[in-house]
Amino acid sequence: MVEEMSALEKNSTWDLVTLPKGKKTVGCKWVYTIKHKADGTIERYKARLVAKGYTQSYGVDYQETFAPVAKLNTVRILLSLAANQDWPLLQFDVKNAFLHGEILEEIYMDLPPGMIDSNEMKVCKLRKALYGLKQSPRAWFGRFTKSMKAFGYKASNSDHTLFLKKGEGKVTALIIYVDDMIVTGNDQDEISSLQKYLASEFEMKQLGNLKYFLGIEVARSKHGIFLCQRKYTLDLLSETGLLGCKPVDTPIEQNHMLFQCQNSASIDKGRYQRLVGKLIYLSHTRPDITYAVNVVSQFMHDPRKAHMDAVERILRYLKSTPGKGILFSNHGNLKVEGYTDADWAGSKNDRRSTSGYFTFVGGNLVTWRSKKQPVVARSSAEAEFRGMALGVCELLWIQNVLSDLGFEPNETMTLYCDNTSAIAIAHNPVQHDRTKHVEIDRHFIKEKLEAGIISFPFVRSELQLADVLTKGVSSRVFNESLFKLGMCDIHAPT
Repeated sequence: MVEEMSALEKNSTWDLVTLPKGKKTVGCKWVYTIKHKADGTIERYKARLVAKGYTQSYGVDYQETFAPVAKLNTVRILLSLAANQDWPLLQFDVKNAFLHGEILEEIYMDLPPGMIDSNEMKVCKLRKALYGLKQSPRAWFGRFTKSMKAFGYKASNSDHTLFLKKGEGKVTALIIYVDDMIVTGNDQDEISSLQKYLASEFEMKQLGNLKYFLGIEVARSKHGIFLCQRKYTLDLLSETGLLGCKPVDTPIEQNHMLFQCQNSASIDKGRYQRLVGKLIYLSHTRPDITYAVNVVSQFMHDPRKAHMDAVERILRYLKSTPGKGILFSNHGNLKVEGYTDADWAGSKNDRRSTSGYFTFVGGNLVTWRSKKQPVVARSSAEAEFRGMALGVCELLWIQNVLSDLGFEPNETMTLYCDNTSAIAIAHNPVQHDRTKHVEIDRHFIKEKLEAGIISFPFVRSELQLADVLTKGVSSRVFNESLFKLGMCDIHAPT
């Protein structure tokens, strides 16, 4: 508490004033947390003064609240570049980040609990943002963006939390998630200059080489950069009492029959939603559970026993591989390619199809998605074609990120598909009753084909990696796909 109050005073966060007539104050309270290291040991005890932002009124003491955070897809692209280009990966943290934000509204706050003033009628008139205020994230990001631009950095158009500085064939990149940032690039002098500049602007904590970011463990060796969420997984298994459960080989049954059934027994809806939410976050480094999590998340509004059994099967699968993650290796190229697939009419509820794609940069898996299509497809070709359009959009976004970084693909990007009809529709000007309702997707894809940006080679179904994102598969097919995706486990068996 003493350290927090010292930081607030040093930052000139407020002025003590008499509350003007007709004005209301925002309350505040102390929040205590324990910060842990990647191995689970205690790093430090932390106290933070938090404003009771829920008492604020829109249009009176706050306006806009949106603030962007880093896309983990962008982070993985940077890691693939770092692995292929042998770039350093440094991590920084801003102490009391929100206190640096500048607020434009007139806000008065009660005195912090434990703070004694000689005149009890005084209140705090805020000059800077405070944790808990609705506009604090936006105010902090605006302040940080202003500082980065003043130092010659430019925000990427594809991810506004990615700041870049290029010159003479060199590039320095910084990506920020609230107050946690990663710095990489091939200009060591610029990285050092940036480090000194940030230290002069904010109170920084230098964490050295990247090891633990947003609950994701990072290990670097001669083999590459390894990402996993082992501690997060073990904590989840411990919380659910499944540390000693019998493991299974796949996260979801092949030919599963999950659907919305009102006759099945009801379960604790809140617990189901919490577990699925945690599994969604875990899928940021675990593409192997992405399809299974996509399925169980479709029943959040009214989960039943069969759905909870499916969630517990995912947890039992995680018990067999708690330390599995993604390895980013140096493949000697920066080729961009992807795999797209669709499971036609796979949903038992509404017969909608599921699309899925994997994308690679420099031979490393960087993005993936399993998504239920918004409309019913009348044929497998239509389902595959819609999935193809989704994959094209992702590849174009990756191309934009790489272009901003100065590594625009110098060869045609490849998107593998296992449906010859969908490939034929993309290449040929066919138009009849069975394709006219996907004309927008067809023109979009055809435009990219004719420009030489993307090609769609055929791949046999047994070599289609994206199969595991659209349906439950056998243990053999599942494990073969994970090996090709670059997933492995560097930890000893648990």
